[in-house]
Amino acid sequence: MSNYKSILILTIFLTPGLFSFGQCPTSNDSLLTYCINLKKQQVKFYWKDDTNQPFRNFENLRTWLSNRGQKLVFAMNGGMYKTDNSPLGLYIDSGKTIAKLNTASASGNFYLKPNGVFYITKENTSVVISTERFKSAANIKYATQSGPMLVIDGKIHPEFKQGSSNTNIRNGVGVLANGQVLFVMSKKPINFYDFANYFLKSGCRNALYLDGFVSRTYLPGQKWEQTEGDFGVIIAEISSSK
Repeated sequence: MSNYKSILILTIFLTPGLFSFGQCPTSNDSLLTYCINLKKQQVKFYWKDDTNQPFRNFENLRTWLSNRGQKLVFAMNGGMYKTDNSPLGLYIDSGKTIAKLNTASASGNFYLKPNGVFYITKENTSVVISTERFKSAANIKYATQSGPMLVIDGKIHPEFKQGSSNTNIRNGVGVLANGQVLFVMSKKPINFYDFANYFLKSGCRNALYLDGFVSRTYLPGQKWEQTEGDFGVIIAEISSSK
């Protein structure tokens, strides 16, 4: 094992107090983490603006929100997309299904079964679930489909190999034992197994991979502002700019 990989694993797994079960883990040199309490914080999914054009990146969304008296607090790209920036899988926006559930088989990370869905209900609860177990419901407010699942019912995806050399920048989402949503983006390349294990050790029984090298996060509260990019669905926390 290279010195770099050894340092990365030690950083993730041996940081004191990092994995207090069900509590929000803190960011470190390798991983950017952010937790959201949906009962207290406002989260919306965005894809297109009011002129039917994709936002594409956080700078465009931030400007659009600012013109409407709102502030962008946090944003992360929310799943894989086609060349026209449209969602590759299920996308529900404000209770309306914009893109249908994708159950096809093909090559690529999205199709590394099981893949899954992250959704938020009208009661402001959050769920990460495998595609095969997902059921449409009237109370789903927002949903995005991506893949592969990272953690399924407390177990790491069976296709992931410990010590794999397949490393990349990655981002994902899971739900903690206390109901908060945990968003994570790696600051350095990481393999699927170690990335999934981070969610598992943090207390997430289910976690979903969002995307890889294209991933960006906007989090000025932690001095992390990646406003560039060209992607599809955006998951964002917003607040009043007043």
